[in-house]
Amino acid sequence: MKVAVPEKLDQEWVYLMKVARDAGLSVEDVRDFIKYHNEGTVK
Repeated sequence: MKVAVPEKLDQEWVYLMKVARDAGLSVEDVRDFIKYHNEGTVK
């Protein structure tokens, strides 16, 4: 199922991923960080 995402939010995610890539992080690194951050524990 496809969900409509507001364009501004989509652009913010694209920017975040570009910054992460420039910092040498992978999509998986960012996903893991968000997951652990949401759990209250950052690796």
